[in-house]
Amino acid sequence: MTKQFAGVQALKGVDLQVLPGEVHCVMGQNGAGKSTLIKTLSGVHQPDSGEIRWEGKEISLAGPTSALDLGIATMYQELDVVDGLSVAENIFLGHERSSGGVLQVKKTNALARALLKRLGHGDLPPSTEVGTLSAANKQIVSMARALSRDTKMIIMDEPSAILDSGEVANLFRVVRELTAQGIAVVYISHRLEEIRQIGDRISVIKDGRSTANGLSVTDTPREQLIRLMTGRDVENVFPVRTPIPVDAPVVLEVEDLELDGHFERVNFTVRAGEILGFAGLVGSKRSEILETIYGARKASAGKVRVNGKPLRAGSVNSAVNAGIGLSPEERKSQGLILDEPIFKNVTLSTFERFARGGYLNERAERDAARGQITALELRPADPDRPARTLSGGNQQKILLARWLVHGTPVLLLDEPTRGVDVGARAEIYALIRKLAADGTAIIVVSSEIEEVLGLADKVLVIDDGKVLTQTNASDIDEHGVLDLVMKGSAA
Repeated sequence: MTKQFAGVQALKGVDLQVLPGEVHCVMGQNGAGKSTLIKTLSGVHQPDSGEIRWEGKEISLAGPTSALDLGIATMYQELDVVDGLSVAENIFLGHERSSGGVLQVKKTNALARALLKRLGHGDLPPSTEVGTLSAANKQIVSMARALSRDTKMIIMDEPSAILDSGEVANLFRVVRELTAQGIAVVYISHRLEEIRQIGDRISVIKDGRSTANGLSVTDTPREQLIRLMTGRDVENVFPVRTPIPVDAPVVLEVEDLELDGHFERVNFTVRAGEILGFAGLVGSKRSEILETIYGARKASAGKVRVNGKPLRAGSVNSAVNAGIGLSPEERKSQGLILDEPIFKNVTLSTFERFARGGYLNERAERDAARGQITALELRPADPDRPARTLSGGNQQKILLARWLVHGTPVLLLDEPTRGVDVGARAEIYALIRKLAADGTAIIVVSSEIEEVLGLADKVLVIDDGKVLTQTNASDIDEHGVLDLVMKGSAA
């Protein structure tokens, strides 16, 4: 299969064979062509060349409805549920059960209840408004929608990205039940450990081409998969720590910080060149702590100081002016202006530096952005390219470039590698370590405990808004973190 957009060859020759009742994992770096492949199989795009055979017959997918009618359903990474509708209404959205133009509520709810029971969630009321559900339950609604037709294959794009470990285990259970019924699952994920647990076979895409088709999960070493994805060996994912100078000054101080209903009495300091990691499960209030430090939430008590000077509670301007930068968890909705060019996103927090007589000097903006594009090896290296068109790893680099242009002494990174492939992760890890070595005080929040422990110098273990312990990263392992969280205390 091949596909080109405006002179960019997204797919240069991709092959994929999926069998009934299997979990077929598709892997590749950001920008490899996975999203284009998914949308082509879903009928959103039509290939320029190549063919799609479904149950032995060559087909042409005129649109998403054509795919659904054949039994091909897609669950996208960014869930497409409608918060204002009920669970049942979401499940049958687009093919409502009605009579004479009137929605058959009882029938719709009964059919929805049967689908939810099939997914092991029969206790989820069909009349519940979807906007009140957790991310995990919204995903179940999306999966039930996929099954509401005569589905034979479900494509799942990074389905575990928003789930904690317990929710991932439930997702895997559901996937195995689906494959036991003969339904094929195409599973897209960057997480090699997940692939080992759930996958049967693996296909790999690199730069729009297939580099492997239908490899056995159990017989393919991790190193081989990384090499197929990146074209190189990525031996040391986490860079070696640089010792922090004994006399490194304290840059960020957080004293008895509280936010009513979220967290209480949070205390820590971060020195120049130090990386502090927040470890915990999804929902532990780590992001809320970062947002309060940044002023996006107004603290109900406590102090935040940068270089000894207190910040005004609930003021983002106060934080930014003091030198705090935030890369938010949801980079697309909270961090980037997707339809604006790269250079505008990079200079977003420093417009005043490029203003002359009330007008922005776009040439100066481009030059500043171009310097960071080169330094961070952002691809493609075009400052005028819309941020929306970049891969997840390169979008993350835009956020880092923004604060590098600004010159922040404190950097808050919330899930900096979510949805980022193994090769780009190694690049981002190296960049974070380099920023620390240059004297930046950094806080990293990640749902992957291994990532926190691999990057950080010190670690705060947080559960339900409480700091359970603060320790050197070298003095605790993943088991120790989980043990503390399960106990709910440091005792």
